[in-house]
Amino acid sequence: MRDLKPNLTPSSAPTVAAPGGAGMGGAMMTDDPSVAQFAAYLEHERNASPHTVANYLMDIAQFVRFTWTGDAMPPYDWEAVDRFKARSFLIEFQKSGSVATTTSRKLSALRSFYRFMEREGLARLNPFNGLKPPKRARKLPPFLSQKEIIQLLDMPMLLWKQVERPKSDRERTLAEYCALRDAAMLEVLYSTGGRISEITGLTEPQVDLLSGMVRVRGKGRKERLCALGRQACKALKASITLRDALWPELARRRAVDRALFLNNRGNRITSRSVERLLKKYLAAANLNPSISPHALRHSFATHMLDAGADLRSVQELLGHASLSTTQIYTHVTVEKLKKVYDDAHPRA
Repeated sequence: MRDLKPNLTPSSAPTVAAPGGAGMGGAMMTDDPSVAQFAAYLEHERNASPHTVANYLMDIAQFVRFTWTGDAMPPYDWEAVDRFKARSFLIEFQKSGSVATTTSRKLSALRSFYRFMEREGLARLNPFNGLKPPKRARKLPPFLSQKEIIQLLDMPMLLWKQVERPKSDRERTLAEYCALRDAAMLEVLYSTGGRISEITGLTEPQVDLLSGMVRVRGKGRKERLCALGRQACKALKASITLRDALWPELARRRAVDRALFLNNRGNRITSRSVERLLKKYLAAANLNPSISPHALRHSFATHMLDAGADLRSVQELLGHASLSTTQIYTHVTVEKLKKVYDDAHPRA
């Protein structure tokens, strides 16, 4: 496999040492008139930064090294490059282990270079036109195992039992409410698979504890129904009871103005506060404290699919407009199956 890394020589005018054999070692990329014109166009007409120009020239230099070997010297025969050679260059990068974003950048740079040459009458065809960049790998979302979820959900009340009780009745009630509220919020996040903004934005009329349903307002102000599990309903009831005891004036407000979760000053709790509280409980449970509240949503979807829920149902519960967005969780479950297979199968 050829070495595709040319020597990049920084200077006030962007120049790149030409890659290739012995006859090309001292030549500069801007010795090629087409490349020199393209560099001037980027610098003066496109107002590209020196770093951007250098990257473009580096990509062109790598293509030169791949295409011409031996004693080839500038000016290069850009017309001789066909679609097959252009495609082979991109494939070589993929084979060498380059990430999709790197290969895509090189495609973009060389397509722009040839497009420039077409406009200036320096080339008749663009061999990079119509070539598609490699698909970027979708990162698997972080999620917690069922055991880790239980550890996390139990943590607010465990910590409440361990801390020293405040002396005044009001302070004791407020501290207990905060523990019950946090337990309820985590239960609702995991039970519904809701986004943190959807859960902190809940008001009383959106929740029906008798039927175990909650009406969530998601992106684009679209509403969807989500189910509340028994544990989530139980935690919510306890939280609401103590909330009303602490702030009886809430009863005088309109139902739509009564936030479900309040901070210790009686105002709606913010998403930022929930993130800070989650980090505290993750650390106390010896779990990764960098995990965000969105990981509970990922965990909800992954555990539902692991238990046999169909993809369409999970899509509806998550409020995804496209099924393809939900399909990322099937990759998570496949990865889990592969790990189980590798760990358990004697011939894996």
